[in-house]
Amino acid sequence: MMSNNYAKIVQDNLEKLFENIPTDLADALPAQQNGDAFLFEAFGETCEIRSDGIYLGEVQQAGVIGILISLYALNAKPETCLIEPLKAFKDFPNSMPYAGAFVTHTQQILVPYVDNIESSSDRIIETLKGCKAPSNVGGDFSFMVYPLPKIALCYIFYEADEDFPASVTCLYSNNAHSFLPIDALADVGEYTSKKMLDLVQKK
Repeated sequence: MMSNNYAKIVQDNLEKLFENIPTDLADALPAQQNGDAFLFEAFGETCEIRSDGIYLGEVQQAGVIGILISLYALNAKPETCLIEPLKAFKDFPNSMPYAGAFVTHTQQILVPYVDNIESSSDRIIETLKGCKAPSNVGGDFSFMVYPLPKIALCYIFYEADEDFPASVTCLYSNNAHSFLPIDALADVGEYTSKKMLDLVQKK
């Protein structure tokens, strides 16, 4: 039943978007426009937004990722992605109700896999349109990824040693909250981390 509700939210968002489509939507996303379709990279795959659905690759997205992409399109604006200073999720306005779940579902979910993520980091960076983290970022290793074109996540990994267990920190590009509501921004972290685990486990 829940998936039907998600599909309805995606479709409602698409109707809202295509009912009065902004003339600068392709530039704001940014995306390639092909008739009424908009193409860009999202969550490591080619994304197509059409009036009848959102597709990653060939698969129609009728769940949470479909909602996130539809909200990203509805919130598109000409503002550019400002990376630094990087921001912790809890430092965004109104993030408190989601901060606990963010820690659990975005950061702690990765802790058991820190070694595997390091050995798969090249593939993760390539798939998620990432790059090296800014030079002032600490950790034993770190990198940035782009689950959506204007939202960057910086993952910082600490390997286990004699004194401390492994840990993971995820920071956002400075103005990420300009492009999505705060609850959706938390979900972007969760689904980016899940995508990274998929890539690690496909090794």
